[in-house]
Order: sequence, then structure tokens, then C-alpha cells
Amino acid sequence: MAKTMSRSANRILLFLVLLLFLIGGSLFYVWSRIQVIQLGYEISNALKEERALAELNKRLRLEIATLKSYTRIEKFAVEELRMTKPKPDQVIVIR
Repeated sequence: MAKTMSRSANRILLFLVLLLFLIGGSLFYVWSRIQVIQLGYEISNALKEERALAELNKRLRLEIATLKSYTRIEKFAVEELRMTKPKPDQVIVIR
């Protein structure tokens, strides 16, 4: 009688251990899939931010080029600062 009880207890223990591994493996699989999805969203957001920053960079470079324009600077100097071009005898060349 004790032998049969020991065998059934061993079988129940083995079944519980296998069940525990099955549940643990399933939980790990689900967790890893959730992590993959979450990382996919993060990558997508990072790529979207990269595109927005690249566009901003383009606009800022264009603005710099516009602000450095010789025509614009000359117009500003004449109209706003009341400057005039120097006469040839006012120019001193330094070498």
C-alpha cells in the first residue's frame, strides 16, 4: 500500500513539475513577444523622430544660407545701418 501511495505521489509531483515548466515557458514566451512588440514601437518612434530632425536640419541649413546671403547683408547694411560702399581712396589693402 505504501509503495502505491509513493508512486502516485511521485507521479503527481512529476506532473506538477512538468506543469510548472509548461506555465513558466508559456509566460516567458508571452513576455518575450511583448518585449519584441514594444521595441518595434520604440524603433518606429525613433525613426519618425530622425526624419523630423533631418527635415529641421534641412530648413535650418537653408535659413543659414539665406541669412549669409551677400545680397541680404548688403541690403541690410544700406537700408538699416545707413552704410555706403567705400570710395577707392578709402580702401586700404593689408597684406
